[in-house]
Amino acid sequence: MKVSRLVTNGVIIFIGLGLYFLLIEALDLKDHIYLRLVNFIFVIYGVNKTIKSNYHDGINGYLTNLLSGFITAMVGLILGIIAFMIYVEYRGGNTYLDSFADSYIFGGGDPSLYQFCFGLFIEGSAASMIVSFAMMQYWKDKVEKINKVD
Repeated sequence: MKVSRLVTNGVIIFIGLGLYFLLIEALDLKDHIYLRLVNFIFVIYGVNKTIKSNYHDGINGYLTNLLSGFITAMVGLILGIIAFMIYVEYRGGNTYLDSFADSYIFGGGDPSLYQFCFGLFIEGSAASMIVSFAMMQYWKDKVEKINKVD
């Protein structure tokens, strides 16, 4: 598992998600929840790229590659949450967040920026794990060497 690969592919996920959400914001489509499902494409791309690179470098083992994919997605998530916090403060803080939070599934009430980001972290962690497991279902026959030790 190469840390530079995990970070690089995590940054690719972050850039893809960031540009996508800025585009949604610019087109004033941020209230459409179904458009947020497209973010899985960026996460799938980054996780797949990590596992594929591991495979080509001869890094085998189901758990090793599962962990690599999950860490890659988490790097993108953490960078995205940090950027989101900066963006919300730039756009007006709680005033902007109040209009933004209502369109989220876990929204409602009056969450603070930190509560909202914690909700994003939980949601993103679950999505990262789901994508990592799904990608490993595709790659498991290639990277898992039965009867061999990692």
